[in-house]
Amino acid sequence: MKNVVLLGSTGSIGTSTLKVVEDFPDRLRLIGLAAGSNATLLAEQALKHGVGAVVIHDLSKRSELETRLGNQVRVGCGPDALIELATLPEADVVLIAIVGTGGLQPALAAIRAGKDIAVASKEILVMAGELVMREARLHGVRVLAVDSEHSAIFQCLDGKPIETVRNLWLTASGGPFRTTPKSDFPQITLAQALKHPSWVMGRKITIDSATLFNKGLEMIEARWLFDVGMDRVKVVVHPQSIIHSMVEFVDGSWLAQLSSPDMCLPIQVALCYPDRPANPRVQTNLARIGSLTFEEPDEDRFPSLGLARRAGETGGTLPAVFNAANEVAVERFCAGTLRFSEIAGWVERVINLHRVVQDPSLEAILQADAWARTA
Repeated sequence: MKNVVLLGSTGSIGTSTLKVVEDFPDRLRLIGLAAGSNATLLAEQALKHGVGAVVIHDLSKRSELETRLGNQVRVGCGPDALIELATLPEADVVLIAIVGTGGLQPALAAIRAGKDIAVASKEILVMAGELVMREARLHGVRVLAVDSEHSAIFQCLDGKPIETVRNLWLTASGGPFRTTPKSDFPQITLAQALKHPSWVMGRKITIDSATLFNKGLEMIEARWLFDVGMDRVKVVVHPQSIIHSMVEFVDGSWLAQLSSPDMCLPIQVALCYPDRPANPRVQTNLARIGSLTFEEPDEDRFPSLGLARRAGETGGTLPAVFNAANEVAVERFCAGTLRFSEIAGWVERVINLHRVVQDPSLEAILQADAWARTA
């Protein structure tokens, strides 16, 4: 039995995690939940799963949450309470599915408390991958991938030494605008960008998938998670989203992980690792799928990939700036003050202005993040 703390329980990853926990009541026990502002759903989840503690980010929702939960569950609010939840003595693994940068400090706190962490928030490893992985090695804990792409690579590597790897191949669906002419990009609407062809996800990640910034963030994440240079992290477009990523080995062999697109599977792999218990939830019929195809990504129409490679190769504080600038650009696009076609240009402008700090402390990373949001 593993005791699980889930940060970001009301989002798409969080609700999928709850399904996995319900699939394995003899293996997984929820002991803590955290959410942003959805007090109603958080209360329902807490009561259903019998957790002992919850945290809500939105201070204005605390009284509502306390009313709904009565004296049955301990209620906290704010960053300090989130860190306390992530370091509960009885916790075995902390799954972090908080959108944006809010999961970084709880992740580090959990690692330093000796907890394994399961990472669904790309920002943690994009912003501070070197620091996070160094702390994980120091404290002897595992950093487990929840992204379907990184979970696939993790499963393909299966403990094989990284020296045997020629390249890691991240697959990308190509998003809703894979075949849209670049000349049409300025007219792309928010509603169009939110229609992903393969996955049902939150708004921010869906927009990032449309621009391929999501894949750029995953490139940087993979660089740190698997300890390889950016030159060995590649991207190939695979519209069917059945192969979730691949490993190319130095002898010319390739290994791939395949399944129908369902986030419950990589969540299960992370939470149940190293076991692989039976679960009928995800079913894949290759004959019905028929064919799997691949394309080179078009970096002219999707410059996010080149910007990500630059940020990852430069390192230091630049990945944090890359991430923050993209978050701001996505917010502006959603608000109608920036065109879809202007998102990458906004990010490039900000990273061009940044003075990189190498081997940064957590404070320097957070300062770079804050700077990028006002640049």
